[in-house]
Amino acid sequence: METLVLTGWGWKEYAVAAAVALKALGRDAEVMGMSKRRLPEFLEQDGGKWRQIILVGISLGGDEARLAAALKSLKRTKVMWISALPMSESQESVLSSLLDVRKSDGGLFDGSLVKAVGNVFGVDVAPFLPFAVEGGKVPKSVPHYHELICAAMYAYRNYRDEKSYSMAIRYLAEGVREEAWSDAARRLVDHWQRYGSRELIGNSPQMTQLRERINLVAANRDARALIIGESGTGKETVALQIHNRSSRRDDPFYAFNCASVTPNLLESRFFGHEKGAFTGADRQELGLFELADGGTLFLDEIGELPLEAQGVLLRVLEGGRFMRLGGKDEIEVDVRLVTATNRDLPALVSKGKFREDLFMRLNVIQLRIPPLRERPEDIGAIADNWWFNRFRRHLTDGQKAALSGYSYPGNVRELINIMERACVFNTDDFAKLIEEHCEMNASLSSESTFGQTKDIPDELDEIIRRHIRHVYEKYARNASKAADALKITRTTLRKWLS
Repeated sequence: METLVLTGWGWKEYAVAAAVALKALGRDAEVMGMSKRRLPEFLEQDGGKWRQIILVGISLGGDEARLAAALKSLKRTKVMWISALPMSESQESVLSSLLDVRKSDGGLFDGSLVKAVGNVFGVDVAPFLPFAVEGGKVPKSVPHYHELICAAMYAYRNYRDEKSYSMAIRYLAEGVREEAWSDAARRLVDHWQRYGSRELIGNSPQMTQLRERINLVAANRDARALIIGESGTGKETVALQIHNRSSRRDDPFYAFNCASVTPNLLESRFFGHEKGAFTGADRQELGLFELADGGTLFLDEIGELPLEAQGVLLRVLEGGRFMRLGGKDEIEVDVRLVTATNRDLPALVSKGKFREDLFMRLNVIQLRIPPLRERPEDIGAIADNWWFNRFRRHLTDGQKAALSGYSYPGNVRELINIMERACVFNTDDFAKLIEEHCEMNASLSSESTFGQTKDIPDELDEIIRRHIRHVYEKYARNASKAADALKITRTTLRKWLS
């Protein structure tokens, strides 16, 4: 192929505009997603492989000097830039002479980029424009490509899967009907529909390190992982990341809450049963280990597993084999086991409530998810990502600051609850919402705010300081209200907070 179409991420209009270009260029062109940050490096390394590169909707606002040098080095490659947004003065002076610039008036969300590409290539864009609609305004007549494009962008953000985006754009360009989609495309959409709300958002040092460790665990298809973290931090999301970044990604992922089934049914749930194995067993049922064969089994709240069930689980981990209830033949499966808890398992072991041998089997790799109060810089990013996915617009700096002024003892789940409440009440006054939220939850014990695993300190001053901080957070960091509730002056309050 001699022509490459590079388009941006994050907006469906980019993907649809690239599809219009492919419609004109046909099978002689290739398409890829590209960010402004990666563009200079890509052109340096691979730009010379193409006779023509068409940039569709990619901002030039990255490293302009490096981009200019990369463009100058492309002696035999023509680079066209099509955009509905104007160049900055700096881009005009540094880059305009190095590109074949095709601009049109308009902006995002109104189809201007799609129309601009259609004008360049002489393509009627009317059939394409409905697919570029963002947010909740998607017409009922075009839901399927909307889901495919969103699923492809989700796969890139979470699993660095670039090929799915190219596939979705080409399907749209060629008008491939849904019934003719590949199995991979169907699995992509199914996965997004089920897990699209689960992402690891945040660039704090703690989250950067967590992602690096997830990648290392995922690369080893057999390594067991124990995920520890408070309620609401996203333990199942981490388990999903491990599965979908591993060679097991095309095999099943099953999640099971160990506190959701009575102890006498756990063995059947894990290993299945034969017809007639017990009263009511009127047919054969496969257990979780058999269903997850080849893939990943995620056992949440492993600390709630009764002792008798712990022994049952230990046997299969030691031998890799089991029998269904009522069965006679041993079954061997290939399953990666990932477990999670918000309990202190070593403490449970010391109290005789969790088997030490099982703990050692599970605690091969330990991944800790930091609570939000340890990474407050991520609060604004998480909220903004949720808001953007819902309304296709970003929060203001003031709104993110208001949301970041609360400690979120319920972690990400509690933050998302506040965002959903804002939608229900049709408001973006987050400072007021958090104040109301704190008042509604004022009866929660201070212990839950201090953290489930931290002991009460011996020093009286530290106890006072923690209590004052708790009341201050409870009243959404309103010093006057907190001081009134504590029956102290604001000066005294600030002394204890310092």
